[in-house]
Formats: sequence, structure tokens, C-alpha cells
Amino acid sequence: MASNKILVIDDTTVVRVKVREMLPPGNFEVLEAKDGLEGLNFILQEKLSLIMLDFLLPKMSGWEVFQKVQADPELRKIPLVIMSGRKEEVTEKITEPFEYFEFLGKPFDQKQLINAIKLAMTKAKQPRPELVPVGAVTVKKGTVATSGVTTATVAAPSAVTTATVAAPSAVNTAMPTAASNATPTAGGASNAEISALNEKIVKMQAEIDGLKKQLTQVVTFIKQKIK
Repeated sequence: MASNKILVIDDTTVVRVKVREMLPPGNFEVLEAKDGLEGLNFILQEKLSLIMLDFLLPKMSGWEVFQKVQADPELRKIPLVIMSGRKEEVTEKITEPFEYFEFLGKPFDQKQLINAIKLAMTKAKQPRPELVPVGAVTVKKGTVATSGVTTATVAAPSAVTTATVAAPSAVNTAMPTAASNATPTAGGASNAEISALNEKIVKMQAEIDGLKKQLTQVVTFIKQKIK
């Protein structure tokens, strides 16, 4: 019984047979799917060690299969090689560099195939950001952090509401009064220390305002993507 299963999703029989013949002998089983829908069923039902996915497929395109795989935290851990005779078809949907999968241009030889599989295996092990579901679409959770300010997280509910920034605790404290500036506080803080604290709070507030602007831009970008 083969311990490793490799799924080849391609509508051309010649390509599926070619991949099978080029793979070195080993303890694995090659599964074949002739369209995207059949391929997705294999992905959902089988425990796969590698997926080789043609980008242009009948019934369900390779792009649609890719999206469904990437939307699942477990499925997207499977090493993936995307195949296409025209790389621009892929880059129109997915920008380079390809961080988490490997691209294999058609036609290809055995050396190119083996190299693509090795790179896909390596890329699949890279740590990836968490996913936040937005209705039927899944987007990456974006975080922005600056020193002295708490991490701001983009909130992405179905309506994509405006992102909020958690203000640092220092801003929530009461501002020193004129009387406290005149004399040392009970804790022994000097006027110079209080003045420095005031300057720090002003600076932190400016950083928060900048973060709000950045997060607004991120939310606007997400809205455009899910339209």
C-alpha cells in the first residue's frame, strides 16, 4: 500500500501519463483527475502528499480549485505545483513571487518536474498568516505594529466594517494637570519627567492617527477585492 499519494489534475491524458512516467519509482500512488471538480473531490477525500494542478480546466478551473484549497487551513498545507502553458494566465490571478506553491511551465522535462516538486515541498513548510473569513471570501489577517503602540488588527466581518485601533494604555491615563506640573507627584516624578511623558503621549497619539489611516487603506483594498 502506497504511503504517499500524488494527485495530477489535468484535462489532457498525455500530460497525466507523462507525469506518472517521469516520477521516479518510490512508495507512492498517482491519482488522476481530468477536470477541476473531480480533482477537488480527490483533494477533499484523500490524504495527499502533493497536488499537481493545471490552471485551465473544464467544469471547475484550476484558479477556482486553488482558491478553495487556500481557503482551508489544512488543505493549503499540501505541497502544490501549478502547471500552465502560459505563465501570464497564472500571474493575472496570482502575483509573483509565488511564496507557497511552485509554478511549472508546459512543456516540461523530468528534471524540471522533479525540481518543481522539491521546491513545492519546501514552500509548503513555510509559516503562513492566519485566515479571517469574510462572508464567502477568505482574506489574510493584516496586522500593523509600531514600538510603544499596541498591535492594530484589521477587523474583517462580512460587512467589512471600519477597522479600529486599540489605543495604548498610556493614552487612557489622565493627562497631568498644571498643578501636578508645578510640584513633584506623590511617586516622586519631577517636572522634567512629566514633561517627557506628555511629549511621549503626543507622539504616540500621532502614531495612532497614522495607523488609522493605514488601516482605512487596508479595509478599502479588501472591499475592492471582495466586490
